[in-house]
Amino acid sequence: MTAILHHSLPAMPWLDPRLARLPGVMPVENDDWLLRDEVFAAQMAERDRLVALGAEVHALMPMAKAAAEETYDLVLAKLAQDSGYRIQAQTALRPDGVSVALNRDDPLRCLGRLVQEDLCLMLPNGQGEHLLAGAILCFPASWALDEKLGKPMSRIHQPVAQYDENIARRVQRLLDAVQTGRPIWRMNHNLYASPDLFHPRRESDPRIDNSPKYLRAERQCLLRLPQTQAVLFTIHTYVLPLDALTPDHRASLTKAHST
Repeated sequence: MTAILHHSLPAMPWLDPRLARLPGVMPVENDDWLLRDEVFAAQMAERDRLVALGAEVHALMPMAKAAAEETYDLVLAKLAQDSGYRIQAQTALRPDGVSVALNRDDPLRCLGRLVQEDLCLMLPNGQGEHLLAGAILCFPASWALDEKLGKPMSRIHQPVAQYDENIARRVQRLLDAVQTGRPIWRMNHNLYASPDLFHPRRESDPRIDNSPKYLRAERQCLLRLPQTQAVLFTIHTYVLPLDALTPDHRASLTKAHST
């Protein structure tokens, strides 16, 4: 499979102190919680292929059905304002010329073929945390949807060494504080040996990325859905070859991952 690679990032998160420290969030400017970049056509073709995998990339708990439908309405309304899309009653024509049948009864899978972002729905679990209640996740970065579905944030991030109780409390406060109409964003980054966008990994499997050649980064947005009050978590994935970075940026990235 041909690698789908970017040439640049919207930010260098390991160099920006506002993004480097967990959870490292900033306000979304101009309501740009959905982006369309230079590899749109290639990523969307890959998403078309992956959506057909079914449960490997899609899940929706009954408790999140209303939130998924609200997300569907919100995203379509936003795409209707984008001149690159043509939204009609039963179909949507993407900027790459592909027509997608609209289906509000299968909202997340439909949206997964319309935007580059993966979409995750976080709902309160009644015990002071948010749980993952639904997602279209075509580009997982070393996690598996079926292992995380229905679990709270503290359990979802359990294998992550940096995600201690202090970070868990800060993230939960952040989720509680997300306000309608005021989306926020953060960006993570990691090093990979493979450029594959579909990169699931079970919790019990060791991570093996010897001799990494690629930088993988995610621009993640959080926004409060006004009707259901669920939190929509969007993930826009970037993959760059390390040699696309300047020597200074490559050195600082290596230092960031060695500490």
